[in-house]
Amino acid sequence: MKRLFDMMLAGAGLVASAPLWALFGAAIKLEDGGPIFYTQERVGLRGRVFSALKFRSMRPDAESGLGAVQATEDDPRVTKVGRLMRATAMDELPQLWNIFRGDMSFVGPRALRPGEAEADGGAVVQLKDIPGYASRIAVRPGLTGIAQIYAPRDVPRRQKFRYDGLYVRRQSMTLDLRLILLSFWISFRGTWESRGRKY
Repeated sequence: MKRLFDMMLAGAGLVASAPLWALFGAAIKLEDGGPIFYTQERVGLRGRVFSALKFRSMRPDAESGLGAVQATEDDPRVTKVGRLMRATAMDELPQLWNIFRGDMSFVGPRALRPGEAEADGGAVVQLKDIPGYASRIAVRPGLTGIAQIYAPRDVPRRQKFRYDGLYVRRQSMTLDLRLILLSFWISFRGTWESRGRKY
């Protein structure tokens, strides 16, 4: 049921959002002449790695010399068009294709990068070693979810994993619909980059 719902909604979204793809694509190209899309390896269902598709929201050389560093507030690497897209989550619009293909779902834990780690009391800890990682990859990663909506943006991943665990235990179509509607509201308000309450 969930997979059918994802396919139908993603298919409708891809058709309805076609004018936005053209608009954002042109804006990205006009700003700095760089590529329109950005692909990134992510970990999906049961640990399978897939390529997540996004509109590019940072300078083409954003990871040059730095590697994969999470964006911070007022990050100078984010372009002007990218700042608007990130606030409204329009940079993730191409992930409708990932949902349609079955790499992702509309609702679920956020897809992490392979080998991602975080600092914990001075030590570097691989995310796969944090309690809760195994249960969160037992479901498809989502475009939105409990952690994406309710967790403050900069809290450690281990805290976000608790939100993900709550979703895995309580997932239902009713919860999914509620989270999708909340996500539309946050996008409409342009508050995805907010560090506190988003809606």
